[in-house]
Amino acid sequence: MLYYLLAVYLKNIMVMCVFIVLYFLSAFSGNVFSFLFTGENGYSIGASTAVFGLIGAELIFFYQNRKLFGSYAKQAISNTLFIIAINLFIGLTPSIDNWGHVGGLLGGMMFAWFASPVWKVSGLESNLSPNFSLVDQRESREVYIGIFLVLLIFGAMATWGLFFK
Repeated sequence: MLYYLLAVYLKNIMVMCVFIVLYFLSAFSGNVFSFLFTGENGYSIGASTAVFGLIGAELIFFYQNRKLFGSYAKQAISNTLFIIAINLFIGLTPSIDNWGHVGGLLGGMMFAWFASPVWKVSGLESNLSPNFSLVDQRESREVYIGIFLVLLIFGAMATWGLFFK
């Protein structure tokens, strides 16, 4: 249910291919954390790592667009932090891989820092016939930087875990 709500919301503000990359990078990051920090037989694979990445991306989106959204951004950030805290608390239950959730959250936030839309209101210049629109100020190369950094950092962590764990 949470995935569906976040997916519909984030797909509306992100380009579809960026959303798909966010989802898979978050899943990868979460599974790397699970591999590194869970006990000998505790590795897990699941979509919850990706869902936490989506939550983290929402947090970054509102933080980076807080001037545009004003008080709504502050409320959205508070609500998102509350959802993260509650879910991490629930994750303390045995058999739930909280390390995977933390990794997915961090990976999603890291990628979203570079790939989430940073909107600017356009069309304010014309007094005669205003034509307002939201323009994403993000350059496509920033998305590639985000992909590279997440893969580099979490890939290095996974490699380290393979050889030294």
